[in-house]
Amino acid sequence: MAPGHGLPASLALCRPRAPAASDDRAPHCAVPGTVLLLLAYLAYLALGTGVFWVLESPAARDSSARFQREKWALLQNFTCLDGPALDSLIRGIVQAYQSGDIVLGNTTSMGRWELVGSFFFSVSTVTTIGYGNLSPHTMAARLFCIFFALVGIPLNLVVLNRLGHLMQQGVHHCARSLGGAWQDPAKARWLAGSGALLSGLLLFLLLPPLLFCHMEGWSYVESFYFAFITLSTVGFGDYVIGMDPSRRYPLWYKNTVSLWILFGMAWLALIIKLILSLLETPGRSYSCYHHSSKENFKPQSWRQSPDGEAEPRLPQSGCCPEGPVRIMQHPEPSTQVSCCGKGN
Repeated sequence: MAPGHGLPASLALCRPRAPAASDDRAPHCAVPGTVLLLLAYLAYLALGTGVFWVLESPAARDSSARFQREKWALLQNFTCLDGPALDSLIRGIVQAYQSGDIVLGNTTSMGRWELVGSFFFSVSTVTTIGYGNLSPHTMAARLFCIFFALVGIPLNLVVLNRLGHLMQQGVHHCARSLGGAWQDPAKARWLAGSGALLSGLLLFLLLPPLLFCHMEGWSYVESFYFAFITLSTVGFGDYVIGMDPSRRYPLWYKNTVSLWILFGMAWLALIIKLILSLLETPGRSYSCYHHSSKENFKPQSWRQSPDGEAEPRLPQSGCCPEGPVRIMQHPEPSTQVSCCGKGN
C-alpha cells in the first residue's frame, strides 16, 4: 500500500501477506519444482540414450556382421549343411544355453538347477536382480515363482532395512564414542561416516572383484562392473557367476556370493539414500505468524518437509537484513502485513 493513503512511509517496505493456506494445499512452488525435476530426469535419460547409442551401436553392428560372415563361411566349408538346418542348430544351442544344458567339450551340466543353483536363483529373485540367464520353464514353477516373489520381495526389503538400520546404529555408536573421547562431535561424525563409507567400499566393491577374477577368469574391471551391477539390482545378465562350463566351482562359492549380495545391497542402499538426501532440494522456507492467546503475533519460521508437512524451526538471522520483523495489523481483518525495517 502506498504511503500517501494515511500509513507511515516505513510501510512502503512492507509485504501484504495472504491468509495461511490450509495444510492440505501444496505450496505454489511445488508445481514448478516438479516440472524442473521431470525435465532434469528426462534430460538425464536423453544423455544416457545418446552416450549408449554412440558407444554401443558400432560394436553391435560389427558383432552382427562378424556373426553373419562366420555363418556363411561355415556353410561354404560344409556343403552338407543348408541355411535352415544351421539356423535350427543355432536355436537349439541358444535354448540349451538358457536351460543350463549347453555341452562344451566333456562338460554336460553346469548344475544351474541343483540345490546351490536353485538357492542362488531364489536370492536373485527376491532381491529383484533378475539376471535373465535362468528362468523356470515348467508352469508349476512359474506359478510358484509369482507367489514366492510376491512375499519374498517385501520380506527382502524388511531385512535390508533392518540390516541398514544396524549399520547406521553402528556408525552412530562409533561417532558418539569418538565424540566423547575427542570432545569434538562434528569431527567424530565426519570421521565415523568416512570410515563407514571407505570400509563398505572396500568390503563390498573393491575386494570381492578379486575373488571373481580368480574364480571366473574375468579382469578386475569386469569383476568390479559385475559387483556394482549386482548390488544395485540392475542385473543385466551379461556377467553371471558360475556360467563357465570349463571351470569347477566349489560349493561354498555361490553361497558366499549370496551373503555378499544381501549385506552389500544393504550398504549400497545407505549410500543411495545419502545421495538422495544430497540431490533432493530442501523445502522452500516461508514465514508463518502465530496468534497467541494474548492477541500478540509471534514470528515463527517454518520449512516444508520432503513429506509435504510444515515443520517449525527457530527464526534465522539474515531474513530481514535491515532490522527486526515488525507485525502491523492491516485494516482488513483477512490480511496481515510483515515489515522489515529499523523503525520502532
